[in-house]
Formats: sequence, C-alpha cells, structure tokens
Amino acid sequence: MTEEESEKNYRSTLPGPLGPIDTWISKIEAVILAMGVILMAINTIANVIGRFVFGESLHFSEEVNRILIVMVTFAGIGYAARHGRHIRMSAIYDALPTGGRRWLMIFICLFTALVMFVLCYYSIGYIVTIYGRGRVLPSLSIPVWIMYIWVPVGFAITGIQYLLTAIKNLTSRDVYLSTHVVDGYKDTETEV
Repeated sequence: MTEEESEKNYRSTLPGPLGPIDTWISKIEAVILAMGVILMAINTIANVIGRFVFGESLHFSEEVNRILIVMVTFAGIGYAARHGRHIRMSAIYDALPTGGRRWLMIFICLFTALVMFVLCYYSIGYIVTIYGRGRVLPSLSIPVWIMYIWVPVGFAITGIQYLLTAIKNLTSRDVYLSTHVVDGYKDTETEV
C-alpha cells in the first residue's frame, strides 16, 4: 500500500476509544480539506468566467475565498500532524538512540500540544473580541468572527493529535512521528 493510499484509508491504531475518535476526526478533516479546496476552485473559476465572459465580477468571491483559506489552513495543520508532515529540525534528535528519540518525541509532542492548546485559548479570546465589535464582511454581511471559528478548532485538533502521538509513543516500542507514522527515512533509489 502506498503512502497516499494509507492516508486515504486512514484507520487509527490507538488503543481503546481513542482509535475510533482519531479515525472519525481524520475523516472529518479530509472532508473539510477536500470541500474547501474544491469550493475555492469553483468560486475562483466562476469569478473569472463572470469577469471575462459577462464583464461582471462576483462581488463576494474574495470574501468566500478568504473564509475558505482560513478553513483549509487551520484544518490542514491537524492533517499535517496526523500524517507526520510537519516541519522537523532533527540534527540532535537523529543522533540519539531509539529510547532517547522516543522520550524526546514524547516531550516534543506534549510541549507542542500545550502550545496548540494555549494558541486555541488565545484565538478564542480574539474571536470574543471581534464578536464584541460587531464587524461584518462587507459583501456577504456575515459577522467576521464566524470566519475565524476555524482557528481555535484547528489548534484544538492539532493539540489533540500531538497528545495522541505522545500516548502512542508511551505505549509503543517504536518511535512515532504521528499516531501511525513510524520515525525513519525512506530509502530512495539514486541514479548512477
């Protein structure tokens, strides 16, 4: 099974009720990301057609794309964490033996989860502030705070994902970058 197929058919290996919860969150993320990108493409194409064929742009197109970009970005950070696609600087980490790497990964995951939950908390405060100001999007007349709902949701899901990765590393002998991605480098063929 290729890496792309394993992402498509993701099934969590976490123990107990954590596995089905993780699998369920994964499916929701996949739908949000797919629908967000598809809707952005449809919206942009419709705006281009409107502008060049009918001589009239869709006045709400920019605002819709802004909402979708925020949604895809913050749903995507949880997806990246789930599939071990986050940025790592691993010079010291790679030099450690397996046991040291596992404990360092547990610390990294717990610290990152804490940071994500703190960012979630502050983003909720930001949304409350925006809500209190009563701002609305000019074309759609939707309250601005609705657009930013995805920010704390994304931070919370990412924090949960890092917490689950820490649990996976605590309950396993291998080192995991995410709940199902084992640490290591792929051997790639080089041309001679």
